[in-house]
Amino acid sequence: MFNLYKLHTALRNNYVRAGLVLLAAAIVVLLGWRADVPQDQHPMLRSQDISQITALAGERERLEYLMVAAPLSEAPRYVFKLRDDPLLYVVKVPASTHQSLEREILLRHNIPYAIARDDYLASHRAVLQDEEDSKLARVGAFLRRHAVDLLLVGLALFVLRHGLPGTGVSATVLTPDQLSGSMDDLIGMEDIKQEVLHLEDMIRNRAVYREHDIDKPFNVMLTGPAGTGKTKLAGYLAKRLDVPLIQASASALESGYIGGGSKALHALHRKACARGSCIIFLDEAQSLFMPRGRGEKKWEDDTANTLLGLLDGVRSDQGAGVIWVVASNFDDASSQMDEAMLRRFSVKINFRLPNKTERRELLRAFLARKADGCVAWDQLNLDQVAEITANLSPALLQTVVERASMIAIQEHAVIDTALMFRAFERATIGLTDRATTAEKTRQRERVALHELGHFFMQIDPWLRQGMTLEQVKERSPLLKISTESVSKLGALGYVLSAADDVALRTLEELEQDVIQLYGGVAAEELFYGARGISVGSQNDIQKATSMLDMMVNQLSMYSRSKLDYSQFKQQERDLDQVEAKADELYSYTLKAIADYRVQIGELKEILMDQYVLSKDAIFALLAQQQLAAGTRLAA
Repeated sequence: MFNLYKLHTALRNNYVRAGLVLLAAAIVVLLGWRADVPQDQHPMLRSQDISQITALAGERERLEYLMVAAPLSEAPRYVFKLRDDPLLYVVKVPASTHQSLEREILLRHNIPYAIARDDYLASHRAVLQDEEDSKLARVGAFLRRHAVDLLLVGLALFVLRHGLPGTGVSATVLTPDQLSGSMDDLIGMEDIKQEVLHLEDMIRNRAVYREHDIDKPFNVMLTGPAGTGKTKLAGYLAKRLDVPLIQASASALESGYIGGGSKALHALHRKACARGSCIIFLDEAQSLFMPRGRGEKKWEDDTANTLLGLLDGVRSDQGAGVIWVVASNFDDASSQMDEAMLRRFSVKINFRLPNKTERRELLRAFLARKADGCVAWDQLNLDQVAEITANLSPALLQTVVERASMIAIQEHAVIDTALMFRAFERATIGLTDRATTAEKTRQRERVALHELGHFFMQIDPWLRQGMTLEQVKERSPLLKISTESVSKLGALGYVLSAADDVALRTLEELEQDVIQLYGGVAAEELFYGARGISVGSQNDIQKATSMLDMMVNQLSMYSRSKLDYSQFKQQERDLDQVEAKADELYSYTLKAIADYRVQIGELKEILMDQYVLSKDAIFALLAQQQLAAGTRLAA
């Protein structure tokens, strides 16, 4: 079946191209030969003298023929020839005069005439030309008549040579003096800095590495979450090596035009070769790393094949100093990648999210750039802010600082810990609206109970271990409980907690996470009964189901045979065991939350009145409840 890819492949054959050129030349010659009509050789006399037409009434006997050429134009021509006269007379008249002449002279004196046909005009082209017409004027007239045709032909030639407009990749060339920043701007990340220093040493001392038979191009792959500094690192490397940086987006190569991505890559490589030593930085290149032959998009495979050849140093004699740095938000551990592509990268640097210490230093660096008086350093606890901003990238941390500055400017305040908390909440949760929920008292009461259920199941294990409220407060990641609506989440309330840096969780911790998720629906059942549970628990139940499925079927945490049953597509998952564990954990949650019925009821009334309770306020209220309960027992 014919398609554009087959046509593109055929056009790569030089014999096919030569044949097409010869065919086009033959068509042009044929059309030109057919258009070359022999011209009449009689001498011609042009004029605009109308009296020559009126005189025909007296010379009717000598008139051999009379024709009117272009009678409907603005300047008709009267063409006539007299017997025994070798001249051919052409009289140009205005359109309005032609009507009078036709009526008063030709028709009144019965002078025979005809309209000039196309074949006559083809052999008498000079009839429609004026004496002052020059070759340049005729060329101009031709260009005006065929402007659209010439434009289409030019566009077709441009497409064949350069591809469709907009399908090329737009590259930015930055010289070392245009690159700002340095390696010191990478707060923490000592492992990544060390990799970059090793790479710099490889590039500067290639002779040493050749002694160890290492002479391949030092192509670099940067992977990791978005906003971790991959783009900045490419600029830092170019500045340290004192070479230009050609920056382009690999996503622009996905044009859908066959050969477009390949042409763009070759153009980038030629631009880099012209500068000698240079770094080509391709950002957002995850699509180029996908396995080839996975679909009908043949142009993607063509682009990847071209990149493979360039990375392999096929043209190393032309671009020995060219270094390819390619960035992707995914790595070979999180997604399947083409093995041939991975082998082309001798250096792979995987970026990670900053830990708590690095987050604190990043926040300090961002805030230190502000003018004196904008930050209240004595009222700012960066350790607390770094704790609540777990799993945020450096770019998101900068967004939190920028949001804090916006709030400070609008409220004529300085940046302190409380304002940073508000900025974090605004950046991660979004806008909250108290007015929307003010008229929904019954719903707010249910939301308050639901969120308090989550909170008490969060601190339940520590309370049962006999810890004091101060110890529990120190361990609790809670920041606030709110019954304000959040349009971004589509919720009428939320519990804001600090994230956890720990990625490896045990079976006991996972079960506690499920119990905490069940805390909301258990609180609703405790106060409204089993038939009073609302749909507000949908998101919690979905998360709990996903976690239980992972624990039972993917990690086999409750079985001696450690298998990932999700890989056996023909076998149904163990639904019975998932249901059994869900029933066990929810039953425990329902039993445990009953011990806090009084506290939840009292805190619910305060939360309904104040809409929001901070961590300090909640634990202060719990301390008052504990003190009041002890007083009653003593009495």
